[in-house]
Amino acid sequence: MRFSEPKSLTAAQQFLLLRKNPLSAGDGTLGSGCFEWRFRATPTPLSRIYEARLEFASDRSPRVYIESPDLVTLAGGKKLPHVYEQRPTRLCLYLPRTYEWQPWMRLDQTIVPWTSLWLFYFEDWLGEGEWRGGGEHPEPRDVERRISRSRLRRRHPLRERIE
Repeated sequence: MRFSEPKSLTAAQQFLLLRKNPLSAGDGTLGSGCFEWRFRATPTPLSRIYEARLEFASDRSPRVYIESPDLVTLAGGKKLPHVYEQRPTRLCLYLPRTYEWQPWMRLDQTIVPWTSLWLFYFEDWLGEGEWRGGGEHPEPRDVERRISRSRLRRRHPLRERIE
């Protein structure tokens, strides 16, 4: 038996799923094949409320920015760890070349909770001065240049498929 790969979710499907899930409550603007979604994230009940913006386009990885408060100001001007951009602060939530996130995955069940988790480690970093969120931080050029699946398979052949 051969299984096909799951189909990618469209921008409209992702947008609808974000609207329906109370954990990603917010508001956004849907365009042709892309959207912006603004939501609030609070990593713990004692944490401040963060205003986040999720940008999604069907041809690239989702991007999350923290719009307020200004994380660089909260850090006292120190360089933020584990981000792609300092201002506006774009979070590094996963490693694109490892396909931790796939276009068939729901943003409301992956990227939104990963944002809260990132903020949890950010608050820990503010107090302790050490990033304990783990992960690997790629160079920005690696993020934009996604490795195609066929090239990845040539580099790392899959085990034989059961047919």
